[in-house]
Amino acid sequence: MARDAAATKERILAAATMEFAAHGFAGGRVERIASQAQSNVRMIYAYYDGKSGLFDATLAEALRRMAENVPPRPEDLAGWAGDVFDHHQRFPEVLRLSMWAQLERPEATAEPHDIYRNKTLAVATAAARPLSAVDVLVFIYAIAQAWQLSPEGLTGLEDDPVSGEAVAARRQSVVTAVERMLQAHP
Repeated sequence: MARDAAATKERILAAATMEFAAHGFAGGRVERIASQAQSNVRMIYAYYDGKSGLFDATLAEALRRMAENVPPRPEDLAGWAGDVFDHHQRFPEVLRLSMWAQLERPEATAEPHDIYRNKTLAVATAAARPLSAVDVLVFIYAIAQAWQLSPEGLTGLEDDPVSGEAVAARRQSVVTAVERMLQAHP
C-alpha cells in the first residue's frame, strides 16, 4: 500500500495542534502525536526534523489558517474584531499555541511576520488615524482575545459563561469597544 505523504503530514499537524495547545512545547510528546496521527515518530523526524520543527510548523500553519479564515476588513474594523473573537471561540487551540510559543519558543513567533505585515498594510489603507496600524491591530487582538485569556476563576463568575447569549453579548462588547476606540481617534 502506497504511503500518502500529504495526508500523513496533515494528520501529524492536526495531532500536533491539539497536543501542543494542551501541553505546550516542553510538555508535548512526539510519541503521543505520532500515535494520535496514526503514524510513527520516525515520520515526524523525516517531515519536520523533530519536535522543534514540528512545533514551528504547527504554529505557522495555525496562524496561516487564521489569516485566511479571518482576513482584515479595513472598511469594518469593528466587525473584523468580532470575526477574530468568533475565530478564537471556534478554534481556541490557535490562541493557546500562540501563548505557548511566546512563553517557550519566542523564536517561533517571529516566523509569521509576513502574515502580520499583510494585516498591518490592510489596516493602514483605512482612513488615516493618529494611531498607527500596528496600534489598531494590537488593540483589536487584545480586545478580541481578552475573554479566552482571562482566568477561569473570573470568567466562571457568570451564571452560564458558555451560553449562546453570554458569548453573543461578549462578541457585541468587542465590536462596541473597537467602534468606540475608532470614534475616539477619527
